[in-house]
This record gives sequence, C-alpha cells and structure tokens, in this order.
Amino acid sequence: MTKLLVVAGSTRSGAFSKQLARAACKLAEAAGHTATFVDLREHAMPLYDGDVEAANGLPEAAVRLRSLVKAHEALLFVTPEYNASVSAVLKNTIDWLSRPYAAEPGVSAFDHKVAAVMASSPGALGGLRALVHLRQILMNLGLQVITEQFALGNAGAAFAPTGLLVDAKQVASVEKVLRQLAHVASRLAN
Repeated sequence: MTKLLVVAGSTRSGAFSKQLARAACKLAEAAGHTATFVDLREHAMPLYDGDVEAANGLPEAAVRLRSLVKAHEALLFVTPEYNASVSAVLKNTIDWLSRPYAAEPGVSAFDHKVAAVMASSPGALGGLRALVHLRQILMNLGLQVITEQFALGNAGAAFAPTGLLVDAKQVASVEKVLRQLAHVASRLAN
C-alpha cells in the first residue's frame, strides 16, 4: 500500500482545506494506505528570501518537512483558493522545499514523486482556479501530477461533525483521486 503525505495549504484552524485534507486521510486509511497529515502551522517558515537562505541555509521546519516528503511515495496537496490562486503559505512552503539542501547536494525532495491536487472554497467553483496554478508549480518542480483532481465547492456545508464529507458523490470523487494516486505511485516504485 502507498505511503501518502497530505499537505493542507492553510494555517487557519477551521480551514476547509484542512478539513478536506483530513477527510482524504481518513479515506486513504480506509483503503489500506498510510496517510500522514501535515499542518503547515506546525511547520512555520519565514518568507523565502535568498539572503536568509545564503546566511542560514534551510529553516529547520523546511528540513523536517523535506524529510517527510522524502519518506512518502505520494503527495496530496490541498489548497484553499486565494484571489484565484494558491495560498501564500503553501507557495512559500513549496518554494523552501524546492531549494537545494547542503546535507544532500543535488538531491531534490521531489525526485521520483507523484502528486495529486485538491482545493476547497466556500464558493461554487470550489477552488478550481487555484488548482491550475498549483498543478503548474508542481509540474515545474518535476513532480508527476496525476490528471484526476477534486475541487470542493460550498465547503461550509460539505462536512459532517465526524469530519467526513456528507455527499456520497464527493466521497467517490476523492476516492477516485486517491486510487489513481496510489496506482501511479506503485508504478513508479517498480
């Protein structure tokens, strides 16, 4: 089974992206996969600055998160939509993770990784516009991003008190993304 790292692209406690990421973790685990949830609030990093990097190297939070990325076969990024794009905290995290690491020269944390993207929004489009940008960023870094994706609209009414999605069609859509992500990850591992 696949080891999946699920990164929620918001730091707000009740963020819909966090709720969707946690729901996806539960669905992945129900399918027999190992899912690790990443709360970016627990991996706070300064805004990327080349001078800071030159003086101090990678922030400790980036080093820890880099290790998590490398320990998992597949990545699921779940972003809110901010002004028709990804959240600043998610973009900043990706920027730091994409930087060279002196302890492993020439090794990218994203080497041989497959990713999927999801978004959430209280609006009807569900963060769909953010997924275009997120996909482009990840592909530019060399990740294989699967075609299947999920955008959760009207997210304020989408979750049960248990944290699961209420709508069976939405559950099926998330499960489809997870199945394809696991399938591609297993092909890359062979």
